[in-house]
Amino acid sequence: MASYQRYDRLASKYDKAIGPLERWFLHRLRLEAISALPAGGRIIELGAGTGQNFLLYEHSLRVIATEPSTGMLQIAKSKLTANSLQLVQSCAETLPFADNSFDAALVTLVLCSVQSPERVFAELCRVVRPGGTISLVEHVRPDGILGTVFDLLNLLTVPLLDDHFNRRTCDVASRAGLQIRKVKKLGWGIMNVITAEVG
Repeated sequence: MASYQRYDRLASKYDKAIGPLERWFLHRLRLEAISALPAGGRIIELGAGTGQNFLLYEHSLRVIATEPSTGMLQIAKSKLTANSLQLVQSCAETLPFADNSFDAALVTLVLCSVQSPERVFAELCRVVRPGGTISLVEHVRPDGILGTVFDLLNLLTVPLLDDHFNRRTCDVASRAGLQIRKVKKLGWGIMNVITAEVG
């Protein structure tokens, strides 16, 4: 079963389930990632989910938000706040946009559940113009002994939730040709706020 089909089933419960994490730290990290986007830019958001980021966008941003899950999209539609924000049903690995269509991209809590982060970054490098910003909030494999723990957790989370706990997002981004400009690590390195630039 594709991960987005699992999210169809989880959609109605998602906001309530993630609510405590939003209040604890995710809301703040989303704001930080969005603040890295260029004012007045044309933005693509990958994996918009239920639209948690929509209320946080500056009015000057023109955003196309993509999401593969029909269930998530239905909830996200209720959170649309401006005509400058559009929803498109699409998987992150195959984006239906022309080359260099966007000035920047926002990706929050997405790369843990895609089939191929390599393909996602290749698509971002294609649709975001050279010099454009890629801003991410992701949970990643931490360093040290905790990384080994996450490798073991991955054996459970992938078959149960299609959630990869041991992805090395910065390494994959660098191999795709992105220039990593800033990495802020939180919670023993588990959460990363990453700012990168398309080469």
